[in-house]
Amino acid sequence: MKLLLCGVLLALPVAGQVTRDFLTGDEIDQIREAQEPNQRIALYAKFARARVDLVKSLVNKDKPGRSILIHDALDDYAKILDAIDDVTDQGLEKKVDMAPGLKYVAGIEKEMLPILQKVQDTQPKDISRYDFVLKTAIETTSDSLEGAQGDLGKRTEAVEARDKLERKEREASMSPPERQAAEAEDQKAAQAAQDDHGNQKKAPTLYRPGEKKGDTDSTKQDPIKQNQQ
Repeated sequence: MKLLLCGVLLALPVAGQVTRDFLTGDEIDQIREAQEPNQRIALYAKFARARVDLVKSLVNKDKPGRSILIHDALDDYAKILDAIDDVTDQGLEKKVDMAPGLKYVAGIEKEMLPILQKVQDTQPKDISRYDFVLKTAIETTSDSLEGAQGDLGKRTEAVEARDKLERKEREASMSPPERQAAEAEDQKAAQAAQDDHGNQKKAPTLYRPGEKKGDTDSTKQDPIKQNQQ
């Protein structure tokens, strides 16, 4: 079920079908500017909460044509959560400490899950028009929350194992010249990750100098605001 969403790349439209962006133009610009993974998933979490707030508002109003608006908001919401998981996995693969961003994401997802479940439990009269995307949104939230609160060490190992498997599958389908080009790119990436003395560069972090994981002040703040201080 999980979509492979890299940043804000949009899928190509199927013939005769219009592709709708799951982010607004302004949101896309904000995501592009947020290069640090923790900042990016915090932004995605805020955008997801905006979709849930919209659904909550629409459900409480008997407004003509609201069902399509609810449907689209829920569909966008699930795609945003998939993007959070993709960015998180990419960060873990690059050895980035994702704990600050995931703590923020988990806090928002804990707020959103009961709101979505309440919509399902109250069974609005037009729920048949968005029941599938509502169930998908609830399931995606539960899965994402579980991942955000889970053991990052185990998740990192799973990400690395999946990456190795995908790499082997790609290499198996490559021609000798393609394999040589891929190895050259890997070597360049490895060199770029080292400093002038040949040591591994430190992974990006949102912690300020002198702070460490578990410090109260560093985990209570919004990851975006943290990086601006």
